[in-house]
Parts: sequence; structure tokens; C-alpha cells
Amino acid sequence: MRYLIACLITLAMLSCKNETKAEELKEKVLKNGTYRAILEVQGNEELPFVFEVKSPTELNIFNAEEIIEVDEVEYRNDSIFISTPVFEGYIAATFEGDNLKGSFIKESLNRVVPFTAEYKNDNRFDVESKPTQNVTGIWETVFSKDIEGDEYIAKGIFKQVGEKVTGTFRTTTGDYRYLEGVMDGNTMKLSTFDGAHAFLFTAKVTDSTLEGQFYSGNHWKEPFVAKRNETYELPSANDLTFLKEGYDSIDFVFPNTSDELMSIKDDRFKDKVVIVQIMGTWCPNCLDESKYYAEFYKSNKDKGVEIVALAFEYAKTKEIAFSRINRLQSKIGIDYPILLAQYGTSDKAKAQEKLPMLNHVLSYPTSIFIDKKGEVRKIHTGFNGSATGEKYVEFKAEFEGFVGALLAE
Repeated sequence: MRYLIACLITLAMLSCKNETKAEELKEKVLKNGTYRAILEVQGNEELPFVFEVKSPTELNIFNAEEIIEVDEVEYRNDSIFISTPVFEGYIAATFEGDNLKGSFIKESLNRVVPFTAEYKNDNRFDVESKPTQNVTGIWETVFSKDIEGDEYIAKGIFKQVGEKVTGTFRTTTGDYRYLEGVMDGNTMKLSTFDGAHAFLFTAKVTDSTLEGQFYSGNHWKEPFVAKRNETYELPSANDLTFLKEGYDSIDFVFPNTSDELMSIKDDRFKDKVVIVQIMGTWCPNCLDESKYYAEFYKSNKDKGVEIVALAFEYAKTKEIAFSRINRLQSKIGIDYPILLAQYGTSDKAKAQEKLPMLNHVLSYPTSIFIDKKGEVRKIHTGFNGSATGEKYVEFKAEFEGFVGALLAE
């Protein structure tokens, strides 16, 4: 009898401990509401973004007009792991009261960026002074000016209302997507975070010039300068990549996600208008383009259009690369095939070796338009997503018009 009583007491104590542990774990989940997140980049600069928790396993990340819905939130012991859609980057953190402290991690690139998040704070940037400048307009921009091998041009497109600034930079190969920030006195601060990009731009502003720094995570920093120019335009995206002399078509054989080899010469593509998409699952501009292509393909595949994507992945193994391709296809609803052209590196020179008929692979993404006879009719470098506004509308009109003309031949 005494033994039974002792066992019951022991079980009761264990039950209390388990209930206490369960309560502790129950406490350690994200609370509904807003969080101000900070990534620590080079030079002790802070890259902020804001997210709102809808439930312990769902949250939204905000970048200007962009809302990124996140539903991959996992709890392990006292830690939380947040994975953004499609991209491999994830946040691993522990709880400090209602706040978070940890890292933003990209395993394939061995990149770790310190991360914190403060609960009940929706203030992206702290502002100390009223704005003394307004950056609304078009800015002719040069990054890494006079640095041999690194210099490139861009077009800054900004809108300022009060102290709030939104916009983007377009380059010859794409755009820097949705940037959001403030004008603090005469200092512009812009940031974006989507699980792949972690960008911060800071600049001193006069009425006609910008001079600042661009930070990408904690691994890259470069200067930029800009001047107002409302008529400035970048070179045509249709003239940057082309076939070498002696070629009028392309050729490739790469495996699909079932590890079956596919070729542009397969029956699937014969007598069809084909768009070959050079891309990577790690690339935000490729994601934007893939969303548009997925919808276009669903609406037009019965009209004689085919799309095939060639993925150049920096995943360290073929298996990981295939898993990321499958994840992208599942998340977006891509019905066209994505072939694994390369893994272990996304180096563009290596990519060009896989497609030696091209003068170079300048950008992810790049789209190659092939007519019903199998001849290349156009190569479009880069992609201007919805963050570019009018340019995105122009791209869609041009794309659909050109494909329509090829179908009519």
C-alpha cells in the first residue's frame, strides 16, 4: 500500500513537472502582432524589416507594397526556425522574453547574419530629423564607379511622401525589388528582405545628387552615386545577350526532377514556340519571372507554347538542388519542366560553358525565344518585376505581343 501511495505521489509530481514544461513550451511561440527585425550587416550597420505574426505558424513580411506570406515556422525545444517561401535562407532564433535573437542562415553559401526581432514595434527605421530633401523621381545611377570590373549602371525610381520613401533600382539585368525606407534629414535609408535578398541602401542627398553605400547581407558592400535625370533609360534588355556567329539555334540535354534527360529536340518542343528560361531557385528576380511565366503557361499551353527552365543551382548536391526545384514548382504551381543544368555553383562563366552558343550568360534570369522552326528569334536579359511599376506593364505587353506574333507565323 505504501509502495502504491509512493508511486502515485511520484506520478503526480512528474505530471506537475510535465504540465509545467508544457506550459513553458506553450509560452515560447510567436505572439500575434508586429515585430521589428534587424539584420547586422557590414560596418555595424542595421538592416531593418517588419513582419506581422498572424498565428504561431504564420506571418507576413512587408517590403513597401510587397507582402510575403510565410507558413513554414517550426519550433524545436526553445528555438524557432522561420523559412521564407521558395528560398533556402532561414532564420534560426531563441526567445528572449517576447523578443527573438539568432541568425539568418544560407547554408549552401556558408553565410550567417546576426538577427534580432523586437515585439510590438512596427517602426522600420528610426527617424531623428524631419526630411530636408525629396527624392521623388528618376536617378541615373552608377554602382562601384571607377572600380575596374565592378562598375555597373542602374536607374533609381523613387517616390517620397513625407518622410516615407519607396521605390527600386533597375539594372541592366533586373531590379532590386521592393525597397522601403525613410528620409532622415538629408539621409535616405532603404531596405528589403525576402529570404534571398537582404539589402540596405544609405545615401546623403542633395537636390540633384545621391552618394551612398549598398550593403548585401554582411558579405558585400559597394558605393553608388546618382544624379537626377528624368529622361534616363537603360540599354535595351534585348541586345545584351546573343548567339555567337555561326549559330541560329541552341542545344542542351539536362535532367528533369525525375532525373530523366530532356532535350530541346524532344517531340514535346517540335513545331512549338518555346521560351527557354535560364534561372535559379535562389534568385528573387527569377521567382518574379517564374510566377508570371507559370500563369502565362497555364493560359497558353494549348495554343502551341512551351516553356522549359534551366536551373543553375549553388546547392552542394544534386539531391538538394532537385528538392529546391520541386519546392519552387510546388509553391508557385509551375507546370512546365525545370531541368537541372548545374549544381554546386551559380557562376555565370560556368553557366556559359553549358550553353557555349551564347556570347555570355549575363544575368539570372535570361529568356531565349525560339520559333516553330527551332530558330532563336530573341534573347531577353534580366527581368523587371512588379516593383518597377510601369516597366513591368511594358514587359508583359512586349512579351505577350512577341509570343503572339511567333504563334501566328
